Parts: sequence; C-alpha cells; structure tokens
Amino acid sequence: MKNWLTLVLGLPTANATERMRAWRALKAAGAAVLRDGAYLLPDTDACREALAAIERDILAINGTALILPVVDPDGERFVELFDRSDDYSKLRAEIEECRGQLNPENALAITKQVRKLRKAYEQLASIDYFSGKPKQQIDSALQAFEIAINSALSPDEPHSRNQPIAALNRGDYQGRVWATRKRPWVDRLACAWLIRRFIDPDAQILWLDSPQDCPADALGFDFDDAAFSHVGNRVSFETLQASFELQAPGLNRIAALVHYLDIGGIQPVEAAGIERVLAGLRETIRNDDHLLAAASAIFDGLLAGFVKEEQPNE
Repeated sequence: MKNWLTLVLGLPTANATERMRAWRALKAAGAAVLRDGAYLLPDTDACREALAAIERDILAINGTALILPVVDPDGERFVELFDRSDDYSKLRAEIEECRGQLNPENALAITKQVRKLRKAYEQLASIDYFSGKPKQQIDSALQAFEIAINSALSPDEPHSRNQPIAALNRGDYQGRVWATRKRPWVDRLACAWLIRRFIDPDAQILWLDSPQDCPADALGFDFDDAAFSHVGNRVSFETLQASFELQAPGLNRIAALVHYLDIGGIQPVEAAGIERVLAGLRETIRNDDHLLAAASAIFDGLLAGFVKEEQPNE
C-alpha cells in the first residue's frame, strides 16, 4: 500500500462530547494514530469518505481539520500500524468462552450472544485492511460455533448420504402423510413449508417423538434413513428441491439460507435476522403445528421479497 490519507486535526477543548464523538468515529474507521492529532488510513474510497465525514463534523464545531495525501514508496512502512491480531485474539477468547457454555437447554439464549460476536467480527473485519489468517480463523470459529448451536437446537441431525437423487413426479405424492422429528428447527420447518407450498398442498405433517416411530406408509424427511434427508452437501430442503426439480423464482435463495443456518457455509445477508425470528417463534410456540404455521408465514414473506428483487426494473 503506497497511497495513504492523513487527517490532521485540532479539537476545541471546551466541547468534550464532540471530541469524544470524533475519536469514536476515527476508531470505528480503523484509523491508526501517527501522533497526537494525526491519524492515518489507506487511500481507498471508503476511507476517504469516512475521513471527509469526520472532517465536516470537526469543522462544524469550529475545530481544525485537514486531509493530506501521504505516499510511501516502499509500501510497507505503515502496514504494521493496522495489525488486528490482538483484537482477533480477544474475540477468539470470547467465542471459546461462550461456546464452552453451550448446551441444549441454553442454545436459544446462546444464539443472541453469537449474533453479537458475529457483529463484532464483521465490524473488525471491515477495518482489517491487511487481513490474513486471523480473520479466516475467526470466521471459521464462528461458523463452527453456529453449527454447534444448530446441533444443540436440533439433536440427532441426520448423517449425509452419498447417493444419486432421482427425479420424482409431484403427482405421485399428493395427499400423503409426511413425518419428521418433533420440535422442528430451520431445515425441518423449511421442508414442511416447501412440501405444502410446492409439492403436496394437502400434506399431513406428523411430528415424531423418535424416527423409529415413523409409520411405514409415511414419507419421512430430515432423519437418518428417511425418504428425504441430507445427501452429499445438500440439506434435506435441498434434497426435496432437487428430487422434485423445483426451480420457482426466489427458491434457490431460500435454499441457500436454510443450508447456511443448518450446516454453515456462505452466510446470506438475511441469515441472522431470520434465525432470530425463528428462534423466537420456537421459544414461544410450543405446539409444532402452530410453530409451522408461523414459520410458513415467514418463508412466504421471504419468497415474495426474493421474487420481487429478482424481477427486472420496469
């Protein structure tokens, strides 16, 4: 990095509130301190905008502020000022402490804490201008933690099978009984919604105390040896989608969301919010049929929103 920006400032001593506001803005932008009153950032569009906003705020309170370009021919002189290793280490310690407290009884409460940790990571990553292994390691640790939470919320998750997925005719699967484990979480809720919305509108959903209780004539989903479960890297929702060749607009985005919330991977922007809503519903609605009805309304709304986003602007 050869091109940098320096903000040289002077703040009125009488206005402590505005001084603190300026310092917090510089910290949020990830600025390095060169000396008292001189702050440094890489010369990027985002950093230029951040410094310009701080400059305006300082001038508005009768302070002094000047943004100056700085050129480092070697390109390495200032990089070490932006080392975030200590920040990542602190965040890792918080993640490990929080994960150590995880159990099936407090998994829903832990989801609130992991969302805060994820937000802290995203804020840190946004100012990690020279990222390396620490960033990747923390992201992986958070993903593993999120998967562990989902496992605690949904014990006895099915093992994945490696087998071909045959194309099925929806006409052969009408008015059937579909069975899965009770107290459903994301994948099972989404599967039940998908079945009624796109496969079998008159489906009866049976909630099982144990997979062994599945009736012989029922179509099981999302448990080991069920008719529809995890296959390869697909979660049960994706297996159903592939089996019935469902390609309705917006549906792939629902699948990506369910995939992430069930087994991790690439995080859709909607994931944290949807997880929060579904966790709240699961905590407050004890009847599984009522829980499915409430979750189905969420998935209906998501699908409608995704479809609208995919439509070309008129």
